[in-house]
Amino acid sequence: MTDTVSRRSALRLLGGAIAVATAATTGLVSPSHAYAQARPEAGAGPRLEGLLARLTLDEKISLLHGATDPNSLGQAGYIPGVPRLKIPPLRLTDGPAGVRVTAHATALPAPVLLASAFDPELARRYGRVVGREGRALGQDVLLSPMVNLIRTPYAGRNFETFSEDPLLAGDLVAAEIEGIQGEGLIATVKHFAMNNQEKDRNTIDVRVDEQTMHEVELRGFEAATAVGTGAVMGAYNKVNGTFACENKTLLTDILRGQWGFDGWVMTDWFAAHSTVAAITAGLDMEMPDGTYFGTPLKTAVQNGSVPERYVDRAVRRILGVMDRFGLLDGSAPPRPARDAKAGAAVALEVAKAGATLLRNEHRTLPLTGGSIAVIGPTGALPFVSGGGSAHVVPDHADSPLDAIKARAGSGARVTYTLGEDLFGRAIPASALTPAFDSEGQTVAAGKTWEYDGSLTVAETDEWTFVLHFSSAPTARPKVLLDGEELFPLAAGYGEYFSGGLVSADPDGLGVRRKTLTLTKGAHTLKITAEGGDAGLLFRLRRITGATRAQDVAAAVTAARAARSVVLFAYEDATEGLDRTTLGLPGNQAELIGAVTAANPRTTVVLNTSSSTSMPWLARTGAVLQMYYPGQEGAAATAAVLFGDCDPGGRLTQSFPVDDAHHPVAGDPLRYPGVNGTEEYSEGIHVGYRWYDAEGVRPLYPFGYGLSYTSFSYEDASARWNGHGLDVTFTVRNTGRREGVAVPQVYVGRSPDLQLDQAVRVLGGYRRLVLRPGERRRVTVHVDARTLSSWDVKRHAWVLGTGRRSVWVGASAGDLRVRASADVKR
Repeated sequence: MTDTVSRRSALRLLGGAIAVATAATTGLVSPSHAYAQARPEAGAGPRLEGLLARLTLDEKISLLHGATDPNSLGQAGYIPGVPRLKIPPLRLTDGPAGVRVTAHATALPAPVLLASAFDPELARRYGRVVGREGRALGQDVLLSPMVNLIRTPYAGRNFETFSEDPLLAGDLVAAEIEGIQGEGLIATVKHFAMNNQEKDRNTIDVRVDEQTMHEVELRGFEAATAVGTGAVMGAYNKVNGTFACENKTLLTDILRGQWGFDGWVMTDWFAAHSTVAAITAGLDMEMPDGTYFGTPLKTAVQNGSVPERYVDRAVRRILGVMDRFGLLDGSAPPRPARDAKAGAAVALEVAKAGATLLRNEHRTLPLTGGSIAVIGPTGALPFVSGGGSAHVVPDHADSPLDAIKARAGSGARVTYTLGEDLFGRAIPASALTPAFDSEGQTVAAGKTWEYDGSLTVAETDEWTFVLHFSSAPTARPKVLLDGEELFPLAAGYGEYFSGGLVSADPDGLGVRRKTLTLTKGAHTLKITAEGGDAGLLFRLRRITGATRAQDVAAAVTAARAARSVVLFAYEDATEGLDRTTLGLPGNQAELIGAVTAANPRTTVVLNTSSSTSMPWLARTGAVLQMYYPGQEGAAATAAVLFGDCDPGGRLTQSFPVDDAHHPVAGDPLRYPGVNGTEEYSEGIHVGYRWYDAEGVRPLYPFGYGLSYTSFSYEDASARWNGHGLDVTFTVRNTGRREGVAVPQVYVGRSPDLQLDQAVRVLGGYRRLVLRPGERRRVTVHVDARTLSSWDVKRHAWVLGTGRRSVWVGASAGDLRVRASADVKR
């Protein structure tokens, strides 16, 4: 493996040298294409070619699609291997924030929280934890990391990815893959490509121009291939009229022709749509079964519609990666034991490093003791991760309340109030005719329980019915109110993508909700519950306007009695569903408004997936963004709240003011699409670039985050060195305590390019820890790729020459010093 890695590294360096020489003479910058030209023609070598020749057609095809694992640990996929030729099986596991199997694993913070640290080395260590644990838990392939850009704030998987900025996303995905694969686990970058929303993700046709595609979405995927990712996962959606998993432009022309990728391409789960078109376009593996690459592929080979060389090509790619990782000749190192303690230490470090302080008025933070009122459901219930494929079974997960109590010490008084009810209260027996035990109804195995009665409502009010059940989601009780089914089964896999927090109660029962307005009087209620093979326990509860008012009143009372308030707010995102608003769900805005009116020393801790609108902001003392902080989130949150560490995170996405002021607002063709088609008509102006171009001020800009100290930026200069800009400046800690600074370098437009350009783009950044009064001279390199634009006429990168402005500052909205330099060919 060492020789292989060295050879690949040498080839990449050679490709980079060719690119620099090319740029110097023509202005074109194509390092990836140069690498593809410099590397030898991808061949498996005599040993692998011999192995391929011994495989039967059936055996070859068995390697190209998923099957059922006879010894499953609950992972996502399985390839059976060929025992006759000692080709081992492959086990494929989800894992954007830790290994997702039925066994315990380290639940790391969500990738968006990792990204907030602006620290590729930390991303590399994050990857090492996942890589080691994946191998320890018997897995061979990790279905991660995700590098799709944050294009819309509503996307349900924004927490699983990194950023709205292509450079930052590319840096982090490359580093994480190096960490994962350095431990011997094969990484899979996903979802290739333009998979930037969950709404209609299986069918939406994304229309995007060539410049936008290369400058925005593809940069992260290219970075992943440059560090040798073993696999790429194709997306569900179409790109310019063709499904991504059978899109020759993506899978062959760009991925292999321009970038020189020599691993294999698999589908997302059930994302295949054809046999002939897919395999000839460059798809190698169908997951999780063989709907198209099983018997239909064999038939296609036998009848001549698919030449067998395409099957051989796909098998060669898969075996080539397996061989690179020592899976064919037994040279892979022995599987390690899990190191839960080391994993937990990295999880804690990442959560603290990514904690992002958005507001801190009147020294609300750090907390200084005295009485503290903790409010909100996620104050007592740890919010570990989002839903869907990101969910991990953690070793442990403490509640923030317990962590705050422990850190505050015995001399402090810490109280807890619910504030916002997630799981409902019992329906009064007097409201049910005939009465039944709605708090614990049991149904024996093989039996059916039925109820046919009425629910009487004293006053017209909004009700949220909350059903708790012990069975599988598809076998839960059927509840009809006035003839309407309250909890119908979601289509497809929707039942399994129902959230990471609100879909299960603290007892482990599944939870579903339905909100509607009930008029005063009697309503018919019918329930049918099947005991199934194991029996069933269910509860039917309610949350009403009256109970919400009681919860808010109790929270206000607690806030008034305390010196400081820590109010935990949540938003529960999941794969398969997009958000419908940037506002917090439920009654939380009203809760925050009431509590902050009662006590202005209120810190709102946000356990949310992405950007959040904050109509309640002005009354708060502080706002701390913690996203989904993993199993060590409680300890990390307490450490930041009490000032044991500086909040080291910065926003990797712009936070809009509201639902009407962001890049896809007001244009349904941009999002969520019209008649099955979506247009990326904002072009290259994604995220902060759009705010700059349109002159719209966000609530919080990209790169923003406060420290418990302060920093100055001085004496900036920029110099062209023949293959990029070296930007040098001084950062000084002007406060009284050690803190984290994340200076960012932004580069303006080229006067010589007649192509669409952003007002400015992120060119580089540095994470620094500075002591009080310490000053440091820093140089950030801006590479030629960042200074280039994609020319659709040449189908290549073109260097943006001329006088380029450079800014250095604390965020995209806080640019402190400016310099300029001439960029030359």
